[in-house]
Amino acid sequence: MLLFWWRLLSEHALCSAATQDRRKHNKKSCVGKTVKKQRPVNLDLSTIRFPVTAISSILHRVSGVITFVALGILLWLLGLSLSSPEGFQQAASIMDSFFAKFIMWGILTALAYHAASGIRHMLADFGYTAETLQVGTRTAQAVFVITVVLSILAGVLVW
Repeated sequence: MLLFWWRLLSEHALCSAATQDRRKHNKKSCVGKTVKKQRPVNLDLSTIRFPVTAISSILHRVSGVITFVALGILLWLLGLSLSSPEGFQQAASIMDSFFAKFIMWGILTALAYHAASGIRHMLADFGYTAETLQVGTRTAQAVFVITVVLSILAGVLVW
């Protein structure tokens, strides 16, 4: 065990000692392995464009987090409404405000997107859709369209 730690520390010391030499030659090296690094000098984030499939995947994760957080809010509201008749009146008065309706609409929209995107991912995982960029782009666009329709329906339901 002591030998393991000694080797680990000595490799780390070798890597640390060669750091300035690597910086001079723009190379990454550690214990006999040398790799030339190609790093951007000035990365302008405003010029980077994600493909539709990447945006769809990121939004699927974000909508999952929103749905998870919203579950706590909805359970609190349910508990309040079931606690007593006064609690029900208080929950009803909370839901009568524009802000609460807007939050509920956002929760329903996130849930609709997450469900539609989840179905898209399951269809791909089960092999019902081809795993090509064109099919992925079209299914991501279809998920966006379905979510807009469901979001409008959720707005009608809430208001």
